[in-house]
Amino acid sequence: MTLRILILAGALMLTSASAWAAPLSVELAAAPSNPASPQMGDNLSFHTVIRNDGTAPIDGLIAWISLVQIDKGKEQPVDLEDWSAHKAVTAASLAPGKTLQTDWPMRLIQSGTYRVVVSAVSRSGDNLTASPFADFKVRQKPVVESQRVLPVAIGIPFLLAGTMLWRRRKS
Repeated sequence: MTLRILILAGALMLTSASAWAAPLSVELAAAPSNPASPQMGDNLSFHTVIRNDGTAPIDGLIAWISLVQIDKGKEQPVDLEDWSAHKAVTAASLAPGKTLQTDWPMRLIQSGTYRVVVSAVSRSGDNLTASPFADFKVRQKPVVESQRVLPVAIGIPFLLAGTMLWRRRKS
């Protein structure tokens, strides 16, 4: 009797687990063209593949990217409008076995350590499907750029000396 109950309970667990399994899967990967050590002002791109692993079409698919700063004491979501990132992508329908591939470009505007994730839902679904996390660190951009400072540092003294010589010749 106990063995029968265990078998029945196991079958029930498998049935309910497959009923609750999300028909969507979301893969996330950093683009190979991303800089190895990005700094403020650089552009990154992330690629997603959203797949319908179910047996029925998914209508009204919506996917979006989220970005969170994870530095200690600065944990907070990031407003992607400032980072020039796409807000969301949609598909009217995604057939069984089909995929939706999307690139998510973003311009880095603040230094720190970040975590990105892409989430997907359907209009009629009850479940949210999220990708694995992708972490990255943004370096501070140098404030002083020698290419801009050097011409000014050399040019100003020459300009002042030239002005003084011109004034002396006039007088």
